[in-house]
Amino acid sequence: MPNAFEVTGGKKLNGELTPQGAKNEALQILCAVLLTPEKVTIKNIPAIRDVLALIDILKDFGVKVEQLSTDTYTFQADSIDLEYIKTDTYKKKGGALRGSTMIMGPLLARFKKAYLPKPGGDKIGRRRLDTHFLGFEKLGAKFNYDSNESFYSVEASNLTGKYILLDEPSVTGTANIVMTAVMAKGKTTLFNAACEPYLQQLCTMLNRMGAKISGVGSNLLQIEGVESLHGTEHTMLPDMIEIGSFIGLAAMTQSDIKIKNCRIDMLGNIIPVFEKLGIDIRVEGDDIHVPAQERYEIQRFIDGSILTIADGPWPLFTPDLLSIVLVVATQAKGSVLIHQKMFESRLFFTDKLIDMGAQIILCDPHRASVIGIDRTYKLRGISMTSPDIRAGVSLLIAAMSAEGKSTIHNIDQIDRGYQNIDGRLNTIGAEIKRI
Repeated sequence: MPNAFEVTGGKKLNGELTPQGAKNEALQILCAVLLTPEKVTIKNIPAIRDVLALIDILKDFGVKVEQLSTDTYTFQADSIDLEYIKTDTYKKKGGALRGSTMIMGPLLARFKKAYLPKPGGDKIGRRRLDTHFLGFEKLGAKFNYDSNESFYSVEASNLTGKYILLDEPSVTGTANIVMTAVMAKGKTTLFNAACEPYLQQLCTMLNRMGAKISGVGSNLLQIEGVESLHGTEHTMLPDMIEIGSFIGLAAMTQSDIKIKNCRIDMLGNIIPVFEKLGIDIRVEGDDIHVPAQERYEIQRFIDGSILTIADGPWPLFTPDLLSIVLVVATQAKGSVLIHQKMFESRLFFTDKLIDMGAQIILCDPHRASVIGIDRTYKLRGISMTSPDIRAGVSLLIAAMSAEGKSTIHNIDQIDRGYQNIDGRLNTIGAEIKRI
């Protein structure tokens, strides 16, 4: 099976791109189908590796899955095989997919017990699960970790609502605790909750299923427990990370690209941050038009000091787009400090960009200073390996703007988060081959 992209750089693209459904929302929404024995219909599901792997796990659990169209499925969890969670197959499949962590909350809420192999996913530094389990314990669950088997288990004969102050606004942690609390007895108050659009979508969907969640969109959620939930229909948001990736791609390759159906109201500060890099972005209804730009210049702070772009919990800038911002800055006029606060290993891919001719100083695992070369020369094509999903697409964007051919290995990582990215970009003028 092909596991590398051969990219011919220097192609200017022209046309329209429609973002896929949001990967990070899909992983939460799909786990939520376990909360009810009734049928749940979900639209705009992206056909990417991580999502398809989670659907495969749901099938193994006994969930009846029917695909109605390319991106629409129905799920019915009316006959769940709980013994599956103790099998070696589940250990292997669940351990390979970080999104499987959110299976625990629904199973705990509905069946009073759940097991989880230590999850995999991107190698981007420590991603602890303490927030999840501290929340489960507050609601009355007993937690155990078998270090020999790398296996977590939680059991609760009686879940009771509590006041919970999260030690960090973890997105998956908040989702897991919310999905547990919706069927706990009494009232749960969740403070310092993540409030990403994905969480808002999850809470809105759960409310349609009969849950009683208030404060949606804020970091203070009030949840009144209910005895059971029913089926619903849900349409997922477009993937904001893909939208940001396309904005960066247009700027780097001097292309004219229109991004369709973006749900501008759910993008937070993504557009303003790219505008700080000097990118011309035009909002046309619910579409984003990025016209071809010869050059773009990074803004400075009001006092003239060098711009810093940092990530943070929503509504601050998403960490998933910092690697895209870093790549785009390499061809800008001016300098910027990229500060990756939330993960300590996400900037290590900069060595590949330096090999391509970018001017970057990696200060430490969290900070990189980019000195834009203002298109005085093109980056050069090289052979490189993708370390994680977002760095992989950043390297793809760099390769598409570079002179000559580049080879990107380990594209499984890119396929985990981006649906048919090569095919979609080739239709508007890119030259990417799977080899």
